[in-house]
Amino acid sequence: MKEKQEQDTDLFRQSLEGVTPLKPTDRIAPARAPRNLIPRNTPTQSQLIDTLSDHGASDTPPDEYLSNGLNRMTLRKLRRGHWPPQDSIDLHGLNSDEARKLLQEFLQHATQQGLRCVNVIHGKGWRSEGREGVLKSLTRHWLQQHPQVLAFCEAPQSAGGGGAAWVLLKTL
Repeated sequence: MKEKQEQDTDLFRQSLEGVTPLKPTDRIAPARAPRNLIPRNTPTQSQLIDTLSDHGASDTPPDEYLSNGLNRMTLRKLRRGHWPPQDSIDLHGLNSDEARKLLQEFLQHATQQGLRCVNVIHGKGWRSEGREGVLKSLTRHWLQQHPQVLAFCEAPQSAGGGGAAWVLLKTL
């Protein structure tokens, strides 16, 4: 048996003669796959209570938000991509009621899946006649109210720029 293993080893080394190893690349390691969590008595879509209000939304939405008690470094890390978005939602073309409900469902699902960061695309509101987009200001207002949102910032240009927000979520 030992003689067979030595023959296999010699045969393998012979087959690799003249082969040069590849140089290491500057590849970025892929993000970890989200954890599969078992939901704990979570409401279904029809049972989801709408707790987000339109009241107090301003015409000039904030570019960033940080929940009370969190360090400013958290926001800096989010802007720099320390937590790459693991999922995305596009709210283009929806009215405010549809967008609010879809956003709540999306954030609930993302939290259940154990996602840490998501990309919410709301659009820039080019057709808002010189003002900020209605959906942009409402979406960012809703994100500030949502209990699972720790922070958000404007997405980089490659991920939507002023028409999207990277959102940092609480983990279960």
